Amino acid sequence: MTDKPIPAEWSPHRAMWVGWPSHAELWEDNLLPAQAEVEALVRALAGPGREAVRLMVGNEEALEEARTRFAGVEGVEVVGGRFGDIWLRDTGPIFGAGSVRAAAFRFNGWGGKYDLPHDDAVAEQIGQAAGVALDRYAFVLEGGALDHDGVGTVLTTRQCLLNPNRNGDWTETKAEAALAEALGARKVLWLGDGLLNDHTDGHVDNLARFVGPGVVACPIAWGEDDPNAEVYDTVARDLAGMTDADGRAIQVLRVPSPGRIEDDGEVIPASHMNFLVANGAVIVPTYGDDRAADLACQALKTAFPDREIIPLPSLAILSGGGSFHCISQQEPE
Repeated sequence: MTDKPIPAEWSPHRAMWVGWPSHAELWEDNLLPAQAEVEALVRALAGPGREAVRLMVGNEEALEEARTRFAGVEGVEVVGGRFGDIWLRDTGPIFGAGSVRAAAFRFNGWGGKYDLPHDDAVAEQIGQAAGVALDRYAFVLEGGALDHDGVGTVLTTRQCLLNPNRNGDWTETKAEAALAEALGARKVLWLGDGLLNDHTDGHVDNLARFVGPGVVACPIAWGEDDPNAEVYDTVARDLAGMTDADGRAIQVLRVPSPGRIEDDGEVIPASHMNFLVANGAVIVPTYGDDRAADLACQALKTAFPDREIIPLPSLAILSGGGSFHCISQQEPE
């Protein structure tokens, strides 16, 4: 696509894409709660001086209701489209510098686990609606599997990127070459496993995120029964021994996790790392523990002192498998 690296998420955006829960058969009893959570996100994003929100609705049945719901909300454009579900971070394109072009990849339903109609056409739909030409690549890649620092350092996990259910012949060397060609990656920082029971096979946007040049946030366990305590400590230890593409030693910011969150007795991959960096704000997903959420927001405020830190509930969205970062994709200025 370009020799220029993907801009960091904290760089200015001209627009933010967000997926709207559109399919009652997928969300069942959580449809209306998930729509309420996404509405709160959209209204926070579209606040004065923030984002131009492009809200993508996945079918005709949901389109009219969404247009009515957001009628008169300044900065929100409701866009009709087709998708299997709302995870635009993974199914949409990755926009390059200035959103002059965007990279589109094969999508195979997170390693064949969730093969839904139209998800493999989301990147093309977003590219057309945004008026941005797509550079297409033949390998499988989801946007949530990577995080970018703006100077060519890419953060990812071996569990996902080297999983044989994506690109069966990939080694670290082959993956690095592909990311360099498509996304201008100069250096890849490899972490190991992601969160327990994460159906994405360990997407890094649930595990560790760049929050500034040479600075990566990752969780610290909350509560004695946090199921990911060992994973968090391994990530922090690994990061502390790494350098970025410019040779800076990585500084690690530990952010309290939400702790043990269950759905019908099963641990689910709740993460404050699925925050969304917007123009003027950082939107932080919360999962019912106000103290953990407050401490996470305080930690992120140290990394983003000039942005408003906005905690918003995301339990219903999480029932579908992700949170705010997973359902969004930015167009950099």
